[in-house]
Amino acid sequence: MAAHKPVEWVQAVITRFDEQLPIKVGHQNTHTKVSTEHNKECLINISKYKFSLVISGLTTILKNVNNMVNDWLFSDCVLPPQQSKDCLRLDETMLVKQLLPEICHFIHTYREGHQHAAELRASASAVLFSLSCNNFNAVFSRISTRLQELTVCSEDNVDVHDIELMQYINVDCSKLKRLLQETVLKFRALKKPAQLAVINSLEKAFWNWVENYPDEFTMLYQRPQADMAEAAEKLFDLVDSFAESAKRKAAVWPLQIILLILCPEITHTISKDTVEDSKANKKLFLDSLRKALAGQGGSKQLMESAAIACVKLCKASTYINWEDHSTIFLLVQSIVMDLKALLFNPAKPFWRGTGSQNADVELMMDCFVSCFRINPHNNQHFKVCLAASSPSTFHFVLVNSLHRIITNSHLDWWPKIDAVYCYSGELRFMFSDTLNRVIQGVGTHAPLRMTPSLTFKGKMTTSLKFKEKATELDTRSYKCLLLALVKLIHADPKLMLHNPVKQAPEMQSSTAELITGLVQLVPLNNTTQLSQEAMEALLVLHQPETIELWNPDAPIETFWDIRYSYIQLFIYIYTYKYTARK
Repeated sequence: MAAHKPVEWVQAVITRFDEQLPIKVGHQNTHTKVSTEHNKECLINISKYKFSLVISGLTTILKNVNNMVNDWLFSDCVLPPQQSKDCLRLDETMLVKQLLPEICHFIHTYREGHQHAAELRASASAVLFSLSCNNFNAVFSRISTRLQELTVCSEDNVDVHDIELMQYINVDCSKLKRLLQETVLKFRALKKPAQLAVINSLEKAFWNWVENYPDEFTMLYQRPQADMAEAAEKLFDLVDSFAESAKRKAAVWPLQIILLILCPEITHTISKDTVEDSKANKKLFLDSLRKALAGQGGSKQLMESAAIACVKLCKASTYINWEDHSTIFLLVQSIVMDLKALLFNPAKPFWRGTGSQNADVELMMDCFVSCFRINPHNNQHFKVCLAASSPSTFHFVLVNSLHRIITNSHLDWWPKIDAVYCYSGELRFMFSDTLNRVIQGVGTHAPLRMTPSLTFKGKMTTSLKFKEKATELDTRSYKCLLLALVKLIHADPKLMLHNPVKQAPEMQSSTAELITGLVQLVPLNNTTQLSQEAMEALLVLHQPETIELWNPDAPIETFWDIRYSYIQLFIYIYTYKYTARK
């Protein structure tokens, strides 16, 4: 059938896939889940040869259910991003007319307030990113057309959704130039809402380029491109004219610093005491940025925007090889101390207002990681985040930043995590303290009284004692922190096992404390993700090369001693749970 009637065969598989979606059958049992996964694999394999038929069928499904879709359905109704390399076989007109509008619908429609808004946008934007790899012209045409329409629109309240697509697409150096040049042509004629949408979206497009094509960005500082710099400078001037008020300046500063980064030669020129008139506004911008960051800008809004812009400057500088001796590094050095003082001040935590917490944490993490990559031995902010007296947000930022450093270190000149192995003792204590609070909070079993052989005997200073009582909100924060710590152990167990100055008994004791803590998390019923991550971390800790680090002086004896101890622990936990039920 497949050989003689490919259309009917593909349609049959799509129909079967559609009929087994949760939105049609409700709750799935193990059998139906396995069957659905099998159908997904079939569709992915078929798409390698009949992509047009598969994508057409899935698009029809999306059209039929777009008013009742949930995140599980959407993620199963699209092909994984890596399969989209076969999009070359799909006629571009069909892509624009059928699939692209449906993908855009999921990006635009499900905003905050919808139960699965974030998941829906993440899934849809990932598909759009992949489609744009081989079909950039189709997406660019949609963006360009909407920009043109808005240049002649007299309404103030305009739909800018198609403009926002530029922040989700795959852009290399040449594609970024096209976006900049297109914006230069049309920016002045746009209404304010459209201008702000362009400003925000171009900034995200820049990071898509840097993070996906870091070699191209690095090369820009070795061989500056005149056409890129020309477009960036023109747009800088347009945006600078737009920023008439403090509120508008705060909105455009993050993009302006990026536009300057795209002009290495201009950045070098304005570092001098005197500059030509055409560059004076760039020098003035940097001076204003420094003053606002230091709290001399006269506006909290400008200070916050300056912090965002400077974090982006620091982050971008880490993608440039220090051997290139770029002027941008001098610029970074001139602002980094004030930046860290603003973001990592325990007495006055950085906070932009209600609803900004996630963005603030992400900003602090970007700053932390960037500062580590710039100079891993300048650890003042590290100690601030590690201090027990600091806000819990600082601890969360520290742990997640370390995880990012471990898992995202693909440039040769980025320092490795072993530069902070010396803080393993403090991190272990943070894990043990947080674990105890979470265990007590969920109340799944009595707080564990550990035998002397399992007690962590390392002496901790008073500054590392966390506050004694926790509210319900604190308990939730501790769970998030504990999950981050367990992920950190999973990512690099050496970070928690490092004991350079301890004697063999102390090494065994601290390792036992760590492993026993993870074992306590495995049977937790109401924290599934935490339990799963704990199991993954235990598996990594039991790799042969890692077991040798448990106690290098006596690895085999330590292994059996600890294994025996946590078998006893499992018996204790399950006995307690059984007794509690009775």
